[in-house]
Amino acid sequence: MSLSKQVVTEHLKRSFSLVFALIFLLLALAIVVSLISNIYASFLAGEEVMQIFLNSINTGIIGLAVFELATIINAEYAEVRETSSEEVSGIQRALPKFVGMVCVALSLEGLIMVIKYSQLELAGNLYYPVAIITSTAMLLAALGLFIYLTKKSS
Repeated sequence: MSLSKQVVTEHLKRSFSLVFALIFLLLALAIVVSLISNIYASFLAGEEVMQIFLNSINTGIIGLAVFELATIINAEYAEVRETSSEEVSGIQRALPKFVGMVCVALSLEGLIMVIKYSQLELAGNLYYPVAIITSTAMLLAALGLFIYLTKKSS
């Protein structure tokens, strides 16, 4: 690839990464604003405090995951890399952070569903949270395999 095409490609890559990072940051901000307004409306409606907190945890974790995605995009794609090995090491740093955040979100969702279904005495619906928690375990195992297979030999 010629030098001018490479410069244009890098410029486009940085521009699009900044646009996407900004979009995800704004989305995370909107989720946080929605979370605060939902908590306020729930308190005014007289809902149970525990139910308000359980619903808030879901929304907060999703907002945190979107924010983490924005920071990963900004950190990993906005900077110019000289070699493809630097791009691979960037992926090796970014992927565990994001997958870890997704695993936290999924496991919390599964645990919250277990609490909800046990409070409502809907034991027949426990298949859903068990499936979520099992999927989270499989995702963590896949992440561990990825880290093992891509680790640098010392």
